[in-house]
Amino acid sequence: MADPLAEHDVELVRAANPSPLTLSGTNTWLVGRDPCWVVDPGPDLDEHVAAVLEAAAARGGVGGIAVTHDHADHVGAVPALVAGAGGDVAVFAARLSGAVPTGDGDAVGSLLRTIAVPGHAPDLLCFALGDAVCFTGDAVLGEGSVFIAPDPGALAGYLAGLERLREHGFALLAPGHGPLVLDADAKLAGYLDHRRDRERRLVAALDGGARTLDALLDAAWDDVPEALRLPATVTLVAHLDKLAEEGRLPDGVEGRPAWFAQLGRHAH
Repeated sequence: MADPLAEHDVELVRAANPSPLTLSGTNTWLVGRDPCWVVDPGPDLDEHVAAVLEAAAARGGVGGIAVTHDHADHVGAVPALVAGAGGDVAVFAARLSGAVPTGDGDAVGSLLRTIAVPGHAPDLLCFALGDAVCFTGDAVLGEGSVFIAPDPGALAGYLAGLERLREHGFALLAPGHGPLVLDADAKLAGYLDHRRDRERRLVAALDGGARTLDALLDAAWDDVPEALRLPATVTLVAHLDKLAEEGRLPDGVEGRPAWFAQLGRHAH
């Protein structure tokens, strides 16, 4: 069976930072050659940086770096990778100190173009390699779902972004965590259905009188393991925000917990 990555001259280097949130580790993608582009350098781990530099050297060096979003498990290695590549390497990102400011629809080098899919993070950009491969960061994972950070309009923007990805008709999705997605349309359709199902279950719980976050989580996210209860609560609040934006949130629903004030933008 042909290697779908080799067919598009894409290579994966996975960081050794597995966890319930990062799955098997952060995926760093190398695209093209003479020189190549690096999508999401990953965490600041010496062995990972060395592996990326070695793979990039075999492709003619690092010509540029594209960052999907500024969470530490995706950008921690940026300084070390830039230094290891000789120091004169441009970094493209929506919000990262020292990077070339990049927005929706921008060309990044001669190979990549951005598609904004906010939701998991307000700065999240996917990078399209034609209509063949889309590097999705944490907009779409290889397995499981992502948590949505409750910024204004976050969930509505995320759903619209997923629809935009579907319209492109990508063959493959190269996610920030987990395995390569070989059926892009099925994955995206499943993500949209999953979010709609969560909303239906949440509305049913609200209609049944649940008003605390714990009660709503127990009703609509009853399948979430204890280790993921906190990020599930974050996503729950994003769903509540969407209902409020649409005028569908009943009175008396518990507000954001106190720990939301300390919720860092850079935690996965």
